[in-house]
Amino acid sequence: MEGAGKSVLKFRQMKSFFKELLEYNHHFNQKLGDIFNEHPNKTSEKAIQLYSHILNAHQIWNNRIDPKQKTFAVWDIHPVQHCKHIDRMNHEHSSLILDRFDLNETIHYANTKGQLFSNSIRDMLFHVINHSTYHRGQIATDFRKNGLEPLITDYIFYKR
Repeated sequence: MEGAGKSVLKFRQMKSFFKELLEYNHHFNQKLGDIFNEHPNKTSEKAIQLYSHILNAHQIWNNRIDPKQKTFAVWDIHPVQHCKHIDRMNHEHSSLILDRFDLNETIHYANTKGQLFSNSIRDMLFHVINHSTYHRGQIATDFRKNGLEPLITDYIFYKR
């Protein structure tokens, strides 16, 4: 395969991989929503705060790439009944971004403190996945502390 053909193939593979990562992220955010809705007496304010934060950050990063709506504040708290819907909206927006943008494109944005930064869309979307995974781990710890069995959210288990 010649140079241009290899580049197109790599581009398609990268988009396909990000689609899988975003599906993984969405899958476990939805599962978390189920647990929060099924066990309201066992989920702590801390866990709800972290879950809301995952959703808020995802929305903020999507809107830095493709401004669509007024964003939530980083630490806004959502009623748990709304979280699965917010996650679906975030996932759909990320999917549109994957379809419409070059992942190597650089985005210039200001963070919540007004500081200016530039990152590739690829790095921004990977941050969404990594950030969500980090906080789902914190939620798992909180669940166990409050008598709930935490989800096993390892990517490899998802792929099995």
